[in-house]
Formats: sequence, C-alpha cells, structure tokens
Amino acid sequence: MDKKSVFLPLLIFVFSCGTNVRLNAQTYTKNKYGLEIINDVHTYQKAIDNNPNEQLVLLTDYVPHLKTDFVYATKHNFTHTILYKNPKPYALLATAKALAQAAKDLKTQGFGILLFDGYRPYSITEKMWQVVPDARYAADPKFGSGHNKGVAVDITLYNLQDGKPLQMPTGFDNFTDTAHSDFMNLPDNVLHNRKLLKDVMNKYGFTQLSTEWWHFSINNPNNEYKILDLSFDELNKHIKSK
Repeated sequence: MDKKSVFLPLLIFVFSCGTNVRLNAQTYTKNKYGLEIINDVHTYQKAIDNNPNEQLVLLTDYVPHLKTDFVYATKHNFTHTILYKNPKPYALLATAKALAQAAKDLKTQGFGILLFDGYRPYSITEKMWQVVPDARYAADPKFGSGHNKGVAVDITLYNLQDGKPLQMPTGFDNFTDTAHSDFMNLPDNVLHNRKLLKDVMNKYGFTQLSTEWWHFSINNPNNEYKILDLSFDELNKHIKSK
C-alpha cells in the first residue's frame, strides 16, 4: 500500500473526530461538575431534532383532570423564597404518556392527580441544595435531578367528586421519617391512600423515591435524557399546547 493510500483515510478520520468535538462543544455546556447542561432553547431544539424522545410536553395535554399546586412559585416552600415564576406542568414525553395511563386508571377509581412539581430548571436544584444539602431530600447538583430531565414528578391524589386531596402521611416536602415510603406507624386510611398511589404509579413504569412518598420517576435508560436549565419563560414561548 502506498503512502497516499494510508494518509488519506487517516486525514479523513482526524477531520471527522475534530468535527465531532466541535459539534459536541456547540451542543452542550459543561458545568463545574462536568455535567452536560442544555441551557438555551436553540440547543434544546437541536437535541430533540436528533432525538424526539427528549422533548418536553405540557402534562395538561396528556393527563385528564390534572390539577397543579406549584408551591415553588410561592414562598410557601422549604426555602421560604420564590424559586421560579410562571411555571407550567412540563415533563418528558415518555413521562407524560405514562402519567396519562396512570391518570386514566385512577379516574375509574374516582381519583385525579394533583401535581406539585414536574420539570424544573437545573439552577433551581442548585438553590435547593444550598438550603438542604442532604441527598435524602434534595438532589445533589453534582448529579442533577430527575426533575431537570423531565423524568420525575411530585404528586398526590384528590377526590374527583369534591376536589379534596386524599390524606397522606405528611404534607409535601416533609423531611422526616414519616414521609418515607416504608413508614408504617400511620392510620389505616393513610396507609391505604399511599399504597393506592404507589401501586398505580408502579403499574405504569414509575419508581417511588424511598424518602418521599410523593416523588416518582420513570427509567432513564443509559442516561439518555439530558439535564436542562431552561426557564419557564423560555419554555412557555417555545412549547405550545396541542
């Protein structure tokens, strides 16, 4: 084989590698922990053009009778500050489809879903960690949160007839053992309600966090879904209801 025959494929390989590096650099911003963060709508759109499974959708387009109570948009949360403004119930498409199935099942039993939080920007995860640096109750920014990827939801149930939430072990964001999913020193009706929520969510592919009865997430195979740090104002302009 002559020198040209060897050199040309090598040149093409080197050029290709360089192009891939530039594309990756343009696609993701790495933060101080080495995490790849999508922090602008243009990059987000490019990501979902490459992988439609990465798109965020409005849960209200998929989940019947969904109610929301965005406590992080008020001061009535564990940080005592307003963490974000103008929220809408966004989640990953796969999350929305699975939650829709759970909601339809719950409807036949007379219950609806009340959402406290779905997608949240990565920067909010950083703020939460500053207040509660405890991985049992807040996501460590070194790894990010399922909420930042749209794979996690914080929910409870309400009665479709009167609109009242079902009695659960604790309120939302209670950082005690009583909120743990295996805590048993509770009234029978509360244990029943918690089990009802867990069983239905498990049935449709969600896993409950052991320290928070309200937190459920879908699987993220091979870490496919990326961490997002897009504000609600950005998403509200970019994502339209069906």
